[in-house]
Amino acid sequence: MPRTNKTSEAKVQAIFDRISTTYDATNSAISLGMHKRWRKKTMAQLPLESSGTALDLCCGTGDWTIDLAQVVGPTGKVVGLDFSKNMLEIAKKKAEQADVAQQTSLIQEDAMALPFVNNSFDVVTIGFGLRNVPDASRVLSEMQRVVKPGGMVACLETSQPQNKLIYPFWNLYFKIVPLIAKMKHNDTKDYVYLQKTTKEFFNAKELEKLFQSVGLTDTTYQTFLFGAAALHTGSKNS
Repeated sequence: MPRTNKTSEAKVQAIFDRISTTYDATNSAISLGMHKRWRKKTMAQLPLESSGTALDLCCGTGDWTIDLAQVVGPTGKVVGLDFSKNMLEIAKKKAEQADVAQQTSLIQEDAMALPFVNNSFDVVTIGFGLRNVPDASRVLSEMQRVVKPGGMVACLETSQPQNKLIYPFWNLYFKIVPLIAKMKHNDTKDYVYLQKTTKEFFNAKELEKLFQSVGLTDTTYQTFLFGAAALHTGSKNS
């Protein structure tokens, strides 16, 4: 299994710029809305409180960033970071509508070279973005670097079912996704790429080992939808 995404960063950025206006609707249709439930379960595990600080990488249209901002309140600070300008423009509008713009900063930067000093955030998250970066290990290393000692790194991502009985249904799902993309996005080629990154990404056990390899401790994971998605968390030693 490849440990890097060989598609150039510029090409991936162009894909997300193109799908930005239909991303939310298509993502909800593809996941049957379950990504919202998974994110809610993740939020319940984060050690984040009012006045806290959080960084949301590959924030896309800002849903998880907004969830984090609602927890920290107007005296806290949340940064949403993405390389897609179009995605960030949508995230900005959504943050204003959710009345969390005061505590939210949205920046266009590279997740592999974070513009923050060490030990900056209580929590660092990444949702459905780690499989699309050129080097997942480097991104996790950066997340470990900027989280505070005692803080948590959390990754919600697609995964691969380990039960052989589930695999035929999982493969069938990948045949259906382009049809959903065609209806919502009026195109399929971009979502064919996203399917490819999903099928080539780490399974849950492999990703936990990657968490550990960058120095994160107390690592744990839980899977959703028979292993089709997974939440991984890890802490930074105090």
